[in-house]
Amino acid sequence: MRYELAIAGGGAVGASLARAMRGHSIALVSGHRPATAPVPGPGDFDPRVFALSPGSVEFLRALKVWDVMDPERLTPVHAMRVHGDAQQASIEMDAYRAGVPELAWIVEDRVLQAALWAALGTQDRLEIFAPAQCAGIELGDSATIRLADGRTLEADLLVGADGADSFVRAAAGIAAREESYGQTAVVANFDCEHSHRNTAFQWFQGGPVLALLPLPGQRVSMVWSVPDAEAARLQSLDAHALASAVCEASKGSLGSLQLVSAVKALALRRLIAERMVLPHLALAGDAAHAIHPLAGQGLNLGLQDSHVLGRVLAQREPVRAPGDLAVLRRYERERSEAILAMRATVHGLHTLFGSESRLLGRVRNLGMNLTDKLPVLKNALVRHALN
Repeated sequence: MRYELAIAGGGAVGASLARAMRGHSIALVSGHRPATAPVPGPGDFDPRVFALSPGSVEFLRALKVWDVMDPERLTPVHAMRVHGDAQQASIEMDAYRAGVPELAWIVEDRVLQAALWAALGTQDRLEIFAPAQCAGIELGDSATIRLADGRTLEADLLVGADGADSFVRAAAGIAAREESYGQTAVVANFDCEHSHRNTAFQWFQGGPVLALLPLPGQRVSMVWSVPDAEAARLQSLDAHALASAVCEASKGSLGSLQLVSAVKALALRRLIAERMVLPHLALAGDAAHAIHPLAGQGLNLGLQDSHVLGRVLAQREPVRAPGDLAVLRRYERERSEAILAMRATVHGLHTLFGSESRLLGRVRNLGMNLTDKLPVLKNALVRHALN
């Protein structure tokens, strides 16, 4: 079975690339096939959500995916309040003052997955292998992919979008620098006493980071990045005790809270592949780079990978095949600066706010207050985050 493009990984990054490359012959290999039926009713929200930048939303619009999602499941973020670990240290960002409609959109994982896969279900020249696992790859004049069930696929280009534990990356011999943050992200949803007013809240806590993201109605999604042992303790709490702990950590900003979802946990690590391309192979999303969720930019980076790779492949010279290394290096060069800048920013913030140094403590909190008093700088930061 021969294709122009084979994609390993059916998450949002792999599925969006398959959608971006519609019109080409594509094989999509996924370990699971997400449900494309309507999500449950308004009282049932996925505890895992994403903060999508306006740039990512525009990409999804171009794929004809965004507008088919139920608007009742999408929440615009009009403001963001970030608090340092000193009582008076804070910064507030506002979409209106920055001259933009919104800072981000909060979207549930399963809502996004369902919309992407529903779109793929109508796509010509796309063959989906799911559930299926890659068992081996060979790179030569093309990419050969052997599936665990014995089937063999051949493609001019294989894209590994199969997550931080990427089989494709390892099988291709691409090394990755990896470091555990020693933290786990605990995620859950809460009903709140007071309206969130479409505001995202974040508290730096001297290492741990708590975020409350707005959902439809008076509901928020919590992402609490804490040391692994503390994450285990939080998961062991009953619903009332966990809600009380979150209310206390958030300074009662939204009043009393009530747990309304399952509690999930995700181990956090920092990862960067030493390269993103080889002849007939490219990496995208967490297979190429994984970052701390404190800036909420992990999926945005992955969707930007899909956007850029799809555009580079579409604009290649007719004499060059999708797996041509000269074509793939254009993708790698275009993505390298943005990925490096985001990794440096996120790691720098994590290091700065995790330090116990009193001097650094004064610096980081003074820096937040100073930035909050400089509208030009603050608006520049907002606009940088919109991509």
